[in-house]
Amino acid sequence: MPVSHPRNADVRVLVVGSGWRFLSGISYYTCRLSNALSERFEVGTILMRRLLPARLYPGRERVGHSLADLRYADGVRVHDGIDWWAVPSLARAVAFLREFRPDVLVLQWWTGAVLHSYLVLCLAARSLGIKVVVEFHEVQDTGEARHQWAARYVRACIRPLLRRTDGVVVHSRFDQAALTEAYALGGVPTEVALHGPFDHHEPAARRPGSDGIRRLLFFGTIRPYKGLEDLVEAFAALGPGYHLTVVGETWEGWTRPGELITDSPVRDRITFVNRYVADVEVNEYFAAADVVVLPYRRSSASGPLHIAMSHGLPVVVTAVGGLVEAAEGYSGTVFVPPGSPGELQAGIERAAGLAGRRHADPSSWERTVAAYDRLLNRIGVPIRQERTTSSNQTVPLLSPDLR
Repeated sequence: MPVSHPRNADVRVLVVGSGWRFLSGISYYTCRLSNALSERFEVGTILMRRLLPARLYPGRERVGHSLADLRYADGVRVHDGIDWWAVPSLARAVAFLREFRPDVLVLQWWTGAVLHSYLVLCLAARSLGIKVVVEFHEVQDTGEARHQWAARYVRACIRPLLRRTDGVVVHSRFDQAALTEAYALGGVPTEVALHGPFDHHEPAARRPGSDGIRRLLFFGTIRPYKGLEDLVEAFAALGPGYHLTVVGETWEGWTRPGELITDSPVRDRITFVNRYVADVEVNEYFAAADVVVLPYRRSSASGPLHIAMSHGLPVVVTAVGGLVEAAEGYSGTVFVPPGSPGELQAGIERAAGLAGRRHADPSSWERTVAAYDRLLNRIGVPIRQERTTSSNQTVPLLSPDLR
């Protein structure tokens, strides 16, 4: 029988992460984590409202548009938020921190754009005796790392933050090793908290396809490390029994996949939706897919992978980075090597045999909260350890039908 932890309303946790204005997977993660922790602790959230000048953001055309349906739980106090130029928003955020007075400050790390704000929040927290935890989604954003000035800035200025950090959370042992190599964290307590499920989209009825046609879906931003060009090449060799839908916004000027789609000899069997779609559309694309294909060249974690698993769909995913640990317990996973269209083609054919039934998502936000429990105890925040049985979460089963 699954277990849940008793609520520690006397322990306060303040989460800082991406807001809704510059919408990305971290925006959803920040909200889902805050909501999950609020089942255990009293939780507040500070949102990074404007990350950088909008003209520099890859999704600049949609900045500020209302695309997300996910909301913070009623019990979570939300301060929205901090702007990149800091004045006066950062001072107001520090005032919110002082008024909320958490036991621990949890900083979501994914981009150097937040570093100066995080340093100020960290210093304010430490001056009040508040513990500081950094949750790493990756060592540094790949797009930023391509620019020497950005890479040098992060490497130099993150060290004062890490010196004042009491604990670290990562999503995989792979990330833990990469972080240790990059920053030599030494004895800083670290916990691995596997990514929780992204099962928050509105339900959509399963949409059956044409007889004999397997519908493939690539979903997510189109960036150099995503390997979409490998999928376009592999798809051309699959034959007429397959259709491919690509849904994603182009980032970092990476237009090659789009060009390959345009020039593909099987262009008539490819649907290309080249934009960031709203939540209301997400389920429609997954409900109309038989197999999700994620041919990443590298990755620490993947929101689209977790959306696919929440839908119970077979997933062809490259065995890179933290994706192995995220998907190895999922019965619908077919792993393939990165950068090999031939292997990708074979993996898609194997995954087609797994379609037609719903695979159970092994991920759990309860497991994430348990990792935070362990870390908070290790860094000196007293957490009650008694556990009680709960019927809020069922044992994963393999269901006979897809979502």
